Amino acid sequence: MEIFSNTQLITITILMFIGGEVFTSMVGLLIRGFSRHSSIKQGGRVNDSMSDLGIPPNFHDQLELGTIPNPEFESSKSDIFDFGYDPEHVLDTDDLKFKSIKFLGLLVLGYLFFVQVLGVASVFVYMNVISSAKNVLKQKGIETFTFSLFTIVSTFASCGFVPTNENMMVFRKNSGLLLLLIPQILLGNTLYPSALRFSIWAIGKFTKKAETSYLLNNTKEIRFHHFLSHKHSSFLVVTVFVFIIIQFILFSSLEWSSDPLSGMNNYEKFIGAMFQTINTRHTGETIADLSTIAAASLVLIVVMMLVSLPFPYHKI
Repeated sequence: MEIFSNTQLITITILMFIGGEVFTSMVGLLIRGFSRHSSIKQGGRVNDSMSDLGIPPNFHDQLELGTIPNPEFESSKSDIFDFGYDPEHVLDTDDLKFKSIKFLGLLVLGYLFFVQVLGVASVFVYMNVISSAKNVLKQKGIETFTFSLFTIVSTFASCGFVPTNENMMVFRKNSGLLLLLIPQILLGNTLYPSALRFSIWAIGKFTKKAETSYLLNNTKEIRFHHFLSHKHSSFLVVTVFVFIIIQFILFSSLEWSSDPLSGMNNYEKFIGAMFQTINTRHTGETIADLSTIAAASLVLIVVMMLVSLPFPYHKI
């Protein structure tokens, strides 16, 4: 990794950013929200909804002109309205739906930039304040801002790249840096759906926007597989932390006194083991040379990687 120039690292950073799951999901939402909201203003959704009920798209014009061609339809049109069909209500409902989709897309955009900007700023400050971490970058000729930006974007997008040849092994004693990266790992991966729903709930508590209420109560209608119901979001959080705790206990019991964690105090080992176990199912960054860990630990890592394979959790 250290053979790349600063410009090349920035280019790779851009590619990782636009290829991340959160970014691509945001693009899809914004396209849906803005394009369908535009079609609503043109009356397209009302016509579609009327057609679904068997009502001609030009029904209102024909009704005003008295030229409805089908006598049977004319005789039954009163029944249609008796069933509660209201074109204005259909327009309002569909308008709210696609306003909500656009709002969700903008929220994901804000989520994407807020989490990563906060992460870049935090890592940048840490690398400038902590001399041991700063000296590593100085010796390797890596700019602090480039390292901060590259590492945060890579971690959030679950790419696993770090601008050092040793990945995170050279920073294994920098527990503060590892702690700053852990939220990026989770918020850009398995906890993204749950964090997204929590963000909508929090915004709704303070703003009382109609879009937040609609989103929270109409999860299936949004048809966005990263947006889960309250129950599934809760199950996802529990599942993520159960797997982390199980692997942390097993990995620590196997490697606490082994070579990969040698030379570290108990606090550094605790944070290092936590960082390593979280990365197994997510980003893939490492503080240990995997060729030196026990065979049982390798089996554990394989199992955890297996259960982290993409799963259609939106269909649970």
